Amino acid sequence: MKKQASPPDQTVRVLISVINYRTAELTMQCVQSVLDDLGDIEGRIAIVDNASGDDSVEKLREWVATLERKAQVSLIESSSNSGFSGGHNQGVSSCEAEYYLILNSDAVLRPGFFKEILNVADENPNTGLFAPSIEYDSGEVQVSCFRFHSPLSELARGAGSGPVSKLVRNHLVALDMPPEPDTIEWASFACIFIRRAVFDTVGLMDEGYFLYFEDTAYCRKARSANWNIKHVQKAVAVHFRGGSGPVKSLAHERKRLPAYYYASRSRMFYQSYGWLGLVGANLCWVLGRVLAFSRVLFGKRIPQANQAEWRDIWINIFSPLGKSYAKKD
Repeated sequence: MKKQASPPDQTVRVLISVINYRTAELTMQCVQSVLDDLGDIEGRIAIVDNASGDDSVEKLREWVATLERKAQVSLIESSSNSGFSGGHNQGVSSCEAEYYLILNSDAVLRPGFFKEILNVADENPNTGLFAPSIEYDSGEVQVSCFRFHSPLSELARGAGSGPVSKLVRNHLVALDMPPEPDTIEWASFACIFIRRAVFDTVGLMDEGYFLYFEDTAYCRKARSANWNIKHVQKAVAVHFRGGSGPVKSLAHERKRLPAYYYASRSRMFYQSYGWLGLVGANLCWVLGRVLAFSRVLFGKRIPQANQAEWRDIWINIFSPLGKSYAKKD
């Protein structure tokens, strides 16, 4: 793990990395919740501004200067928008720590978060990643633990119907919450607690992913290095719907998703299953759509897909490790 040199006395119990991209108010709310919950735990917070290009840096700099505990907060100004992986790699690399918390700017921590998750992490030294409970601001539990994506999960996603989902139920990506411990293959990086030894053995996140699927890819690498993931139900974060990016709201409305989403999807399937696996996943999705349209024969509604998805899933098909779409479309 490549890090900036830090004096020995700067090694802390936990380093919290938060990316800001034109969400200054949300970022302040997020960081304040971290400070409130840290208490006397030795921690540092790295706010990485991902070249917002607005007044975010000025707002954050002025706000940090007013904090009573401003010495615990650093503001890193990235020279470019390097996406989720690149931004958090800068944050993680800014300070030596025993544990690292990767946290979305559109999230806040419930009181007692660090006490709960640190206790569990200390008691499970052979576990590398700890996934807290994540709630929406409505109090609804967010699905945050998953199985790996596969061609069969794409078949179910394309079909969008109960019978197909039941047929491949052991390949569905989303897990019931709380999940069975031995079923978790990856967890959402909207809020994830990572042991330093994981970064030491696996390295930092793959910056070929701009946004989305970087958590899936990193967890696959970690599990290949024999690091497991544990769900910590009593450590709770609140994740506001659609606060820091447009993809979820676009998906909910079945509108066209940005090219960087599909570029990351192609990269993930290629790295997981090879080129034939990527093609197979796309063909399974297409077969799923054929099954979805066949519902009309039985007088049933056809589940919608995102606009132009039949075409966009083929983005980067001949260069799945190529163009990273380093700007948001």
